Amino acid sequence: MKKFLVDVNLPYYFSLWNHDEYVHQMDLGDDWDDERIWNYAKANNLTIISKDSDFSTRIMFREPPPKVIHIRIGNLKMNDFLM
Repeated sequence: MKKFLVDVNLPYYFSLWNHDEYVHQMDLGDDWDDERIWNYAKANNLTIISKDSDFSTRIMFREPPPKVIHIRIGNLKMNDFLM
């Protein structure tokens, strides 16, 4: 059963979400906008994992929101994040 939706701005090949509980946005469509991702997560009771602040900002203005995990890594490059 899927529990988490990993946003397209996070690496697709990362061992942490190489598990049945995770679905990466690229598997759904890498051209989805934030609204479509939000609605999909809400409809499927998924927690959004993103490094983009759009979702953590959106959670303040929507009721009831899906859960959001906002990964803040500053200017860290994705290659360094993976190590």
